[in-house]
Formats: sequence, structure tokens, C-alpha cells
Amino acid sequence: QVQLVESGGGLVQAGDSLRLSCAASGLTFSGYAMGWFRQAQGKEREFVAAISKSGGTADYADSVKGRFTISRENAKNTVYLQMNSLKPEDTAVYYCACRLVIGRCTIYRRANDYNYWGQGTQVTVSS
Repeated sequence: QVQLVESGGGLVQAGDSLRLSCAASGLTFSGYAMGWFRQAQGKEREFVAAISKSGGTADYADSVKGRFTISRENAKNTVYLQMNSLKPEDTAVYYCACRLVIGRCTIYRRANDYNYWGQGTQVTVSS
């Protein structure tokens, strides 16, 4: 059974940094593309960042490009989201997601492309 558990969220001030972690179990982690999404209160879930199964390719939403960095440690079955220069508009519940990838190291931006989701971790940025 695939499980994803996010951690690292919290309450910070604008300009601060946080690092989110997502620990995966029940899967061969190196075979899965990973993504981070977020959902602010009253809004739809939106793409934040994605990384290929090898870690060699990453993609970001324009709103976080240059501030957030996604990375993964396949030996630890963990994907990270380093968030710098946080803004109040980054406030949301952050979710990690994964999907099995056969063959090419593709990355995915759409929530519907992912098969498994974590429960989310709250990030609140005060002004």
C-alpha cells in the first residue's frame, strides 16, 4: 500500500524559509515521478513543482520559480520542497503526490496525472 506523509509545515513570517518533506512507503520510490501541489482556502488545488523519477528534471509553477526548489533522495524514499522568500500568498495546505513512470523520465504538472496523495501539511505565512 502506497503511503505519502508530508511534514515540515508551520507558521512563518514573510521572507522566511521552510523545507517540506514527503516520505514515501509501499513503493519502489525510484520508479515514481513526484509532485507538490497546494490548496489555499476557498481555492482549487494548484501545481507547485514536480520532479522526475531520477531527479534529473524539475518543473515549477511561475509563482514559485526562483524561490522554491524540489529535490529527492531515492535512497531515503523522500522528496523535498525547499521554500525560500515565502510570501503570504504561499499560505496553503501543501500536498505531495506520486505516479509510477515506465520508461522515460517524464514530469507531470496536472493533479489528475498522479495516482497517490499525502494528507497535506499546512503552511501559513504571516505578513
